[in-house]
This record gives sequence, structure tokens and C-alpha cells, in this order.
Amino acid sequence: MPDDRSPDLPAPPPAPEPALAFKATLLLALFVALVAGTALYLMYARGTFEPTQRVVLVADDSEGVRVGMDLTFSGFPIGRVRRIELAADGSARVVIDVPRKDAHWLRETSVFTLVRSLVGGASLKAYSGVLTDPPLADGAERRVLVGDATAELPRLVSDARALIQNLTQLTAADGALAGSLTQVQTFAERLAGPRGAVGALLGNEADARQVSAALGRVNTLLARLDGIAVKADAQVLGPDGVVHESRAAIGQLNALLGDTRATLQKVDALLVEAQAIAGNAREATTDLGALRSEVDATLRKVEQLVDELNRKWPFARDTELKLR
Repeated sequence: MPDDRSPDLPAPPPAPEPALAFKATLLLALFVALVAGTALYLMYARGTFEPTQRVVLVADDSEGVRVGMDLTFSGFPIGRVRRIELAADGSARVVIDVPRKDAHWLRETSVFTLVRSLVGGASLKAYSGVLTDPPLADGAERRVLVGDATAELPRLVSDARALIQNLTQLTAADGALAGSLTQVQTFAERLAGPRGAVGALLGNEADARQVSAALGRVNTLLARLDGIAVKADAQVLGPDGVVHESRAAIGQLNALLGDTRATLQKVDALLVEAQAIAGNAREATTDLGALRSEVDATLRKVEQLVDELNRKWPFARDTELKLR
């Protein structure tokens, strides 16, 4: 029987085996299950199926806030931004989902802040000062406190410009710093001059000469005073001084007083004898005359000693020391 097929046509492909098709279908189903399981695990890890509590934060604008950013408490994330809405009054409403297991950190007195830093993004933080206050209700709205570091940049730039301008004026050739340095250099040159510190302080040569002359006169006067003091010490405290002579005169006075005491003792004895021999008037009168002569002589010695003390020790004289 003749063959009607052309010899140039290729042969039809063989039919696929049923086992190979089943394996491909099973592999595809396993891949889909793996992708679904991964997605479900990621949703579970992100708390999609966890019961949450809603907190709404109201701010003037939502700059720096993005969906999915964390709300932190003491550095730990306790909530996540779910969406951002625009309110009827033009303010931004940031809706945050907080897991119920972490909602106990939020209280009625909690404070919420939005901090925008110069480096990095913004951050939402919660602060609870008193943890014994009533817990924050579900769906509560709180005003957020905004701290924007970039808002201070214009003022910082203006202050920096003013500071640079002041430094430029200060360091100019005709500025105050240059004038001060010139005065310091002049003062240093005066210090190194012949008059030294005196010339630098007084500022002119005439006054410096007067001060130097006055210091010379003071030194001369001090030398004279030292000489006078040495002479006074020699005259008063020296071996031939007034103190030594006064000490000798006092010794003589003590001796005369001893003689006077002995004489008075003799007078007492004679008076006793005079009472005992009252009958012999002529002999008693003779003894009394001799005794009177002896007492007069003793008193004259005492008077001479006192005159000698007045002459040697200047008790009754006014002394005056003149310095020329």
C-alpha cells in the first residue's frame, strides 16, 4: 500500500507520560504553597492577625511620617503607623495600631512626640510618666508634640553669619584686635627699655626719672635711719650706755638704802636706850646730835644718787630725735 505522507514532513512528537505531568503539577502546587506560607508567616510576624488597639495622633503636618513606621516606648516598638489621613480642619491624623499586649504602656497621661532630626528620618515616641494612671482607651485621639531640628536652621545660619561678620571686623587691619596687639607690643618694648617696668607703667621718661630719684632718696634715708638706730642702740644698750649706768646707779641706791636702814635701826636702838636712861639727859642729847648728823649725811647721799639718776637716765627730760 503506498504511503501518502510526504517524506519531508517531521514525525509528530510523542504524547507526554501521565507520571511526568503529575510531577510538574505537584511541584507547581508545592511552590504556590511555599509562597503562601511565607506570606502568611510574614503577616503573622508583622502582627497582622494579632488583636490591636487604635490610637490616633493629631499633628499640624505629617512631614517625615510614613506608613509602617514604629511608635516606640523607651526605645522599644509598641505600635505601627497604619495610615495617614487629612482631617477636615487641615491637620494630619496618624492612625497607629498598638498590640493589646503592649497597650498597657499607654496611659491617659501619656505624651506623644514627633521628632524630626537633621540626620535620618522622623520618629514617633510615647512617654508615660505615671504607669498607675488609667489605661488609654481604644480609638483615643491625642495631640502630638513636634520637635523639628530643621526649624532652627535659619536662625543658626543667621547667627553664624553675624559671628563671621564680627570676627571679620575684629581681625581687620584697623580693628580692635590689631590695636590691642599694637599696644601690647609697645608695652613690651617699654618693658625692655632702660627704665623697665616703671617706664612701662608711667608711660613717659620724665615721670620714670622722678620715680627713680624718689627711690634713691628713700634708700639714702633708710641708710641714715639704720645708722641712727645703731648709734641709739650703742648709747642706750651698749657697755657705756644709759641702761648700764642706770643699773650701776640702782646698785648704789640699793647700797645707800641698806645704809639708811641700818641707821634707822640704830635710831630705834638709841630711842630705846633714851627711854631706859631718861635720867642722863646730857649724854642722851650728845648721842641724839651724833645720830642726827649721821641721818643728814645719809639723806644727802640719797639726794646725790637721785640727782645722778636724773642726769644719766632721761626720766624727767623730753627727748627729740630729728632726721635731716
